[in-house]
Amino acid sequence: MAAQDYRNTGNSPRGDIIRHGMKIRNKVLAVQKTAGLALAALLLAACAKDIEPRGNLPPPEALAKLAPGEQTRQDVQGILGTPATTAIFDDENWYYISAHTTQYAFYPNHELDRTVYVVSFDRRGILSGVRKLNLEDGLNVSPEERSTPTKGREIGILEQLLGNVGRVGGGATPGGAGAPPR
Repeated sequence: MAAQDYRNTGNSPRGDIIRHGMKIRNKVLAVQKTAGLALAALLLAACAKDIEPRGNLPPPEALAKLAPGEQTRQDVQGILGTPATTAIFDDENWYYISAHTTQYAFYPNHELDRTVYVVSFDRRGILSGVRKLNLEDGLNVSPEERSTPTKGREIGILEQLLGNVGRVGGGATPGGAGAPPR
């Protein structure tokens, strides 16, 4: 039997090629599935909420060391550190501000909670009290969106670009550099 009959035995070279092709195809599909799952996990992680602490919140142990009527501004600064801000019109209130904010994907920040310690001093610079405020104690202030009108005329982009054509190197302008004093 010079030529072998592979039709009924299942051991044909063509069958080996098909099985090998199916193995490669299965491996490619497995790699594609893994890459797809990794991409989905990465996209979901990118959309996760980020919670960030912000500000300078003194530890409770430091706040417990404060004694109203006995300590000066320098003492308080040594215990609590530099305040986040001070009162606008006087130096009698110091503010230590801390907040937790979150952001989901590309949406704007949202404040979860806020803690403000207001440290007050009397006119002599002696600690007079400490108050704790939170998010509910704050007021929403909406900025005014009006604009102040300016005098003069509004010029377009072409007038701006072409307005100085012919004026370059024309000599001194009246009242400008090189003009005699009045």
